[in-house]
Amino acid sequence: QVQLVESGGGLVQPGGSLKLSCVASGLTFSRFYMSWYRQAPGKERELVADITSISGSTSYAASVKGRFTISRDNAKNTVYLEMNSLKPEDTAVYVCNAVDLEYSLDYWGKGTLVTVSS
Repeated sequence: QVQLVESGGGLVQPGGSLKLSCVASGLTFSRFYMSWYRQAPGKERELVADITSISGSTSYAASVKGRFTISRDNAKNTVYLEMNSLKPEDTAVYVCNAVDLEYSLDYWGKGTLVTVSS
């Protein structure tokens, strides 16, 4: 059974930092393209960042570029999202996604809440 389990969310003041983790099990992690999405109350889900399976190439939403960093450790089946200079508008549930394009596999975690507030 495939599981994606996020952790690391919480309450942080504006300008602060958090590092999210997503641990995957039940799949061949190194094959999967990994992404972080977020969904704020009353808003649509937004792609925040993604990282390819082998080369580790990354891309970011314009709203987080320069502040957030996505990375992966294939030996630990884990993808990370390091978030710096956090703003109140970064408040959302952050969700991990794993995709294998070759076999059309698509998995989601349940998310971790990040609240940026003073």
